[in-house]
Amino acid sequence: MNRIGVWVLLFVMIFGSAYGQRSEKMKPLEAKKSQKQITDEERMAWWQDARFGMFIHWGIYTVPAGFYKGKAQTNSAEWIMNKGKIPIAEYEMFASQFNPTKFNAEAFVTLAKQAGMKYMIITAKHHDGFSMFDSKATDYNIVDATPFKRDILKELAKACQEQGLKFGFYYSQAQDWHHPGGLGNNWDDSLKRVSSDAYVYEKALPEVKQLLTEYGSISNFWWDTPREMTKSVVDSLHHITTALQPGIITNDRLGDDYPGDHKTFERNGPKYQPEAKYWELCQPISGSWGYRSDDTKFKSISTLIRNLIDQSSKGGNYLLNVSPTNEGTLKQEAIERMKAIGAWMDKNSEAIYGTQASPTNTEPKWGRITMKTVDKKVLLYLHVYNWEDGASLPIRLKNKVKACYLLTDKNRTFKTETFDQGIQVKLTGKAPDSTASVIVLKLKGMPNALPRKALGQDETGIVNLSAYRAQYENLQGPGALYKEKWDCISNWNSETARVYWTFNIDKPGNFQLLSEYSGKDATEIAVSFNGETKTIKIPASGNPKRFKKMELGNFIITKAGKYEVSLMPVAGKWKPINLKEMNVQPIKN
Repeated sequence: MNRIGVWVLLFVMIFGSAYGQRSEKMKPLEAKKSQKQITDEERMAWWQDARFGMFIHWGIYTVPAGFYKGKAQTNSAEWIMNKGKIPIAEYEMFASQFNPTKFNAEAFVTLAKQAGMKYMIITAKHHDGFSMFDSKATDYNIVDATPFKRDILKELAKACQEQGLKFGFYYSQAQDWHHPGGLGNNWDDSLKRVSSDAYVYEKALPEVKQLLTEYGSISNFWWDTPREMTKSVVDSLHHITTALQPGIITNDRLGDDYPGDHKTFERNGPKYQPEAKYWELCQPISGSWGYRSDDTKFKSISTLIRNLIDQSSKGGNYLLNVSPTNEGTLKQEAIERMKAIGAWMDKNSEAIYGTQASPTNTEPKWGRITMKTVDKKVLLYLHVYNWEDGASLPIRLKNKVKACYLLTDKNRTFKTETFDQGIQVKLTGKAPDSTASVIVLKLKGMPNALPRKALGQDETGIVNLSAYRAQYENLQGPGALYKEKWDCISNWNSETARVYWTFNIDKPGNFQLLSEYSGKDATEIAVSFNGETKTIKIPASGNPKRFKKMELGNFIITKAGKYEVSLMPVAGKWKPINLKEMNVQPIKN
């Protein structure tokens, strides 16, 4: 069944079911006329060119702003209901105090454009269950339950359309701490439980339909925190999204069997270019996603600009989150940073928009590389962080150079030399920009990258999988990341964070997986290799700084080819560990 034709199935599923008849406000799903099918590449073209977007986390949790009964709660502000174990009846009272009269949709969109952002995504409903729009499925929404009485999503949708930004929604499809069928609320005994299917049909599905039919063209739908739900309801959410907005782009958090259009990295970007063709890093501009009154951990301007460059250099997008206050405004620190990013983008956006990943697939010590092909001519953009007069920038390409000049001043040129080890660009004078100065390197011919050693077997048949070369999937909240100081994967707090490596096997046979880890608590992890998954119990090492070696099972490889080793925490039994490396070692007969 194609993306357009599923509306008939949806009509039966949604409005022929007992659940679908419970909401009198819902209008029948109208048949859409046949539309020309577009390819994935066509759908993703604008998104891949955009590179930079604004994420907005906003809700009634800005009223307590991180504090409950005078005590600061852990985690980001939007988790306060969960972390504070706040009863539903008490949490609902925050809605009556939510009155962001200083909110101006046009000003928000203008600021996003000024920063150089091309799309905007806002939380339509987070885990707390409060709808930030005029929901027809529940009165627990910004129009019916607050003194504000305005639909901010409609105002933002209109402002984005007028100013030329793409507009999309975040929606927590599984967790809902307010609905008796939503997942996640394990503290309020007043809830009279119903099935999660009932929650989806009564609330989530009608709200998703409304968001996709009453707010104009929606570019993105950003799902969050997949949980165990029946396949039928997840199918319903997936099908209605793609049927009502065939050109929409979705992420990979609807469910385990729904990869979406792009992978999602949270808070920390990948060290190496991911295997995925499309991916995005979402990251808060400060410490919390939602507004906390005590959040002063704003990232520096230099860090934010370099984060944008870093994701672009690996072929990914950067979705930077801001958190409006209870009044509907941003803190001055956020505004200053957005404008500073915009000032850099005003001069250097050519090196970000429409670019591809670096052809060298490396992280140079001096900065990063993005690439663009214009009229069959290849332009490399050298984003120089560490500029020293007289220094040479090594570039691992065997190409002749047609021209080399400063992006902001074509008259300022640089000498280049070509060696067997690649191209050398010699810097002269002072850095034009203290954060990142961009040099354009125009090549003759297509990039010819020097061979980089791929992950695979060494002369003894062993595959060494270092922490630095690991890739990540489905990071949510605090997750796994590479810690340079210890040369390991650390802060692995998220049960949903999958860590994996892809590599080549040239000499098949029987293999043993060995790991080097540390952790103060015993834990369990699922190890997947060559279609086989084993659950392994890992004992405590006694000291997080003391690494121990451990066997993670034996596996048989019968033919040469590309393989993947994956590590996934066992839900409910996971305790954080530090992982230094993995070895795929042949078993000698």
